[in-house]
This record gives sequence, C-alpha cells and structure tokens, in this order.
Amino acid sequence: MGIAREVELPQRLVLYDGVCVFCNRAVRALIDADPGGSVRFAPLQGETAEALRRRHPELPRDVDTIVLVECVAGEERLHLRSQAVFRIAALSPEPFRRLAWLRVLPGWLTDLVYRLFARLRYRLFGRLEDCPLPDPAIRARFLP
Repeated sequence: MGIAREVELPQRLVLYDGVCVFCNRAVRALIDADPGGSVRFAPLQGETAEALRRRHPELPRDVDTIVLVECVAGEERLHLRSQAVFRIAALSPEPFRRLAWLRVLPGWLTDLVYRLFARLRYRLFGRLEDCPLPDPAIRARFLP
C-alpha cells in the first residue's frame, strides 16, 4: 500500500510535476542550494501527493501547480502556485532568495504569470515520458 496510508511529512515538502523538464531542473537547483537537506520533494503524480489530497481537498489535481507543504506545530500549511514559489525562495539562499520580494505584488497578478508559464513550460523546456528516478546520492530527499 505504500505511502497511501497516513504519513508523517517532513517539515518542508515541495510537490512538483515529475515529468516536466523545467520542474526537474528547478528541483535539482533547490537540492544543490540546500545541502543540509531541509526540503524534501515528491511528484504531484505520486502516492504522497495523493495522500495529501485526501487530507486537503483544496489541493488541486492538476500537475501545473507547484505546492509547498510546511508542517508547523503539527499543522500542515499549503502554499500554491506563485505563493509557493515565493515562500520557497524566501527559505532558500541567494540567488533564489531575490525572487521572494515579488510576493508583495498582488496574488492575482503573480498567479496569472505563474499560470501562463505553467501552460507553456512543456513547449519551452520539454516533457519526460516518466518521472525520473533521482540518483542514489539524493534519493533520500524524495518521497514517492
């Protein structure tokens, strides 16, 4: 049955489109910028995301929505789309942290830009046939 049962999440978990080339490169950049391993990752197409959807019906089913789940004092907080990007940036070292200032812009505007980019990402960067397995050195950072 795997992770489909109730799971205890790490403090920070990023759900991403596992077959998007851009998304996979962004995850790799985040891993490189976080050598301490404070952030974990799971594909939106996987068991972890499905278990979260059962607990959080507001979590979209589409794979063009990045999600940051933060577990704070036993509470799971979800950040979606551009707000997830800005929160991840704020938690990251430079140069990623510079993106965080964009969170002062109206959410409707930043989500509009996010959705436009999400719609074009496969055309711009490509799409993988399957979610790639991470190399053994970083495999522990990923949930199914």
